[in-house]
Amino acid sequence: MAVTMKQMSIIISTLGVLSFIFGVIAENKKPAAGTPITGTNVVICKYPSDPTVILGYLSVAFLAVSTFAGYYSLFYPYQGKSIPQTALFKNTGFFVFFTIALGTTGLAAAMLLWPTVTEQLHQSRNVHHNLETECPTAKTGILGGGAFLSLDSCLFWLVALMLADNARVDYFGESDDKVAGGSGEPIKATV
Repeated sequence: MAVTMKQMSIIISTLGVLSFIFGVIAENKKPAAGTPITGTNVVICKYPSDPTVILGYLSVAFLAVSTFAGYYSLFYPYQGKSIPQTALFKNTGFFVFFTIALGTTGLAAAMLLWPTVTEQLHQSRNVHHNLETECPTAKTGILGGGAFLSLDSCLFWLVALMLADNARVDYFGESDDKVAGGSGEPIKATV
């Protein structure tokens, strides 16, 4: 079954928006701090049950799948016609947005993973020998920032896909909508 650019853009958009939503919900559900319970020479931190870690990992997973779909969509042979990568990267706009999409994806992944892993470590390593421990959680705001970068990444993949379509049109010649006269105006028949 052949996939169209429209279908790929819907897939990329849906996955990117899901990553954004899970990241924002994870940020909103994250507790401010745990409850310290003092024991004999230790402090045990009790954290409320919250879905932050699961939602954070889901956000990262949807970001990864959205990125894979975005990358794959750029080089997919639509209508059975494949374009060499060198022809795509000759287009300056495509190259710039491709690079920005990769950069925002990496930054979004880092900003989503860092607080998610930190929160998981705080919950699993909850026994502290320092009696002054206040039961910290991951830094506030980083998950939300990562969620917005995840959405930005999705949008940059879509812009790169549009620019790849323009590069494909340039590579294969005029599109089917235009007439081969060079000016784009219809050729008049003479009798």
